[in-house]
Amino acid sequence: MIEDFFTGERRSHKRVEIDVDFVVAGGGMAGVCAAISAARSGVKVALIQDRPVLGGNASSEVRLWILGATSHMGNNNRWAREGGIIDEILVENTYKNKEGNPVLFDAVVMDKVLAEKNISLFLNTVIFEVEKSEENRISSITAFNPQNQTEYIFKGTYFCDATGDGLIGYLAGATYRVGAEDREEFNEKFAPDKESYGEKLGHSIFFYTKDAGKPVNFVPPEFAMSKEEIVQHVNRIDNPNYFNPRQLGCKFWWIEYGGRLDTIYEAEEIKYTLWKVIYGIWDYIKNSGKFKDVENLTLEWVGNIPGKRESRRFVGHYMLRQQDIVEQRKHPDVVAFGGWSLDLHPADGVFSKSKKACTQWHSKGVYQIPYRCYITPDIENMFLAGRIISASHVAFASSRVMATSAAGGEAVGTAAALCIHRGYTPAQLAEPDKIKLLQMNLIKQGAYLPQSDIQYEDNLLKEADIEVSSELQLSEIPFDGSWKSLDQSVAQMLPIMAGKMPEIRVSMSAVKEVKQTVELRISSKSFNHTPDITLETINVDLKEGENDVILVFTTTIPVDCYVFVCFMNNECVSIQTSQMLITGLVSVFNKIVPAVSNWGKQEPPGDIGVEAFEFWCPERRPKGHNIAMQINPAITCFSKENLKTSPYRPIEKPNAWAADLKDKPSTITLTWKTPKRIKGITLFTDTDYDHPMESVQWGHHDNRMPFCVESVEVSCASDSLVETLNFQTKVQLRFSVVIETDYLKLTLNNKAENTPVSLFGIQIHPETEVLELS
Repeated sequence: MIEDFFTGERRSHKRVEIDVDFVVAGGGMAGVCAAISAARSGVKVALIQDRPVLGGNASSEVRLWILGATSHMGNNNRWAREGGIIDEILVENTYKNKEGNPVLFDAVVMDKVLAEKNISLFLNTVIFEVEKSEENRISSITAFNPQNQTEYIFKGTYFCDATGDGLIGYLAGATYRVGAEDREEFNEKFAPDKESYGEKLGHSIFFYTKDAGKPVNFVPPEFAMSKEEIVQHVNRIDNPNYFNPRQLGCKFWWIEYGGRLDTIYEAEEIKYTLWKVIYGIWDYIKNSGKFKDVENLTLEWVGNIPGKRESRRFVGHYMLRQQDIVEQRKHPDVVAFGGWSLDLHPADGVFSKSKKACTQWHSKGVYQIPYRCYITPDIENMFLAGRIISASHVAFASSRVMATSAAGGEAVGTAAALCIHRGYTPAQLAEPDKIKLLQMNLIKQGAYLPQSDIQYEDNLLKEADIEVSSELQLSEIPFDGSWKSLDQSVAQMLPIMAGKMPEIRVSMSAVKEVKQTVELRISSKSFNHTPDITLETINVDLKEGENDVILVFTTTIPVDCYVFVCFMNNECVSIQTSQMLITGLVSVFNKIVPAVSNWGKQEPPGDIGVEAFEFWCPERRPKGHNIAMQINPAITCFSKENLKTSPYRPIEKPNAWAADLKDKPSTITLTWKTPKRIKGITLFTDTDYDHPMESVQWGHHDNRMPFCVESVEVSCASDSLVETLNFQTKVQLRFSVVIETDYLKLTLNNKAENTPVSLFGIQIHPETEVLELS
């Protein structure tokens, strides 16, 4: 028994001092990825989160799906899912939780953090004070956990502010901004009218419904808006483009409020207003008599905390702006990328009289984010991560989304580790001779740095002679699929080397005699996948019934790139598809995706600094079939040489080795002139970077991507060193003992009968491997 007698003195909380290398404040996806990347690089990390779960807006408390450059497959950013740690998390969630249960996603994220022995996790821990040893240097953070009534003092060499609201940077005195810049400051033509449109995006609260199987009455709480108020003030309630009573969760992102208020200090008032709206909308659904088949519906869940979009943004060594996104400007210190649209929302949110709840304008491809956006000149030992990085209000409209933030978080964690191991300051790391170290490590970890000519080349692999059991010579995409109507234009993307375009044979069916237009297109930038240049047009005469069509192009392809063989819209015609799925090949459609303001073509009004172009987007599986065709001469870009270098994803070409379809299992043998002492290998497989893998609610057809290598065996002579089953992008294989050998054999397989075995890259880890970090 414990009995503590009365004392006239004031009692104090229990105090615990935590001394680590790197303190990460904020357990959203940016903070999680920063903590994991630093921990995996041998750094002791404290990860502080003020909520009972990790994930921030992605957690079960808010339930927003993670998304980034892929934009629901609704833009022209092919193979653009973010790599590295956020990819690892999304692939694992899709494998374990393809239905998108937000509670299970919590567990996936928690698993990833708890697996890292170098991370000390502090949930329910609220930061309230920052101490500085010098005016530009943080020495400690003080926080309190009301669950265990303990006060923590976190000391570290470096700190990361991933709090969403920039709490650490604010308390430390760093320069920040709130709201929109004037159009003239950066010549950003999309900068909003501050009076009519407003300067900030608001908060949203989601809700889930379910069918109870029997009638359920609903009596609204007293605080709910009345049905009359809903009709009067929520003008999208009768707009089918926004509202469907059977939708749930993120589909109600437009129930947004607070852009005219202080989104930090008035957050509670914003929450109460959103609750009033949500319960009022539900009353309208259930009791207005305007909706059919809602008798059995009941409210299953309403969020208790808002999902925040915007508050503080900090001023770094560089400020990302509209032109960086639209023009895809190059930066020598690129460490992450984005690709979400310029997505601004009217500040009045759900009460706005605007016909649109957002205004989204896309770029023709993904864009670079420089390292300088993640550090501030004001605090020399603090990194920025998440939506608070250095960006204008317009650029923030794109960079704010979670997958983009998470990619930046990994860059920050890796940068912090590099600074700790090498004694650099964050600002010194931006110097030309040092930033390459950071970029090399990010690429090694599986990150993608667009338009960067820095490659990760494994030295032991470069020394090896590589032999493979076969190489795919793509002369045919088999004629074994269904017929696809050309009620919308469709294009087959093919990786073609500079030179003469191959001859293409397809099978087309017409309901009557008709002319069919075929266009050969490429992108004006070879690293993009927007077919904005037409090289040649062919008009084909089709007879009624099936037609064997041979397309002979006279055009020379100017550079190695993806070409689009476009079969233009014709409702009288169908084209045969194929069941074969091939790494780096995809068919795309000139189609509409309203969820991301894709109406088939982007046509900006007036001069807002955004380009006009068409959208050509893929279908999700189980659709998403390639166009059946014969190709003469065959495409031969799937060679073993692709295994030696990054990037580990398709860009101008597949960048992958692929075996012949009949070659299963496939083998790769590595031989050296002299024996090497090796402790393990890493493989980079194809988990379909074109698939967004939204973390919750959306749901996915596959839990394991059909292109992915499913089984791996590594052997030396007759001895099997390691054998594993796989679903991940990055397969890390460590041998039980270091082996000395001049020969390794990799045996790879997948279960998809219609998909060749393929691989993007191999890394060999020698016994004496010295990380670039150290």
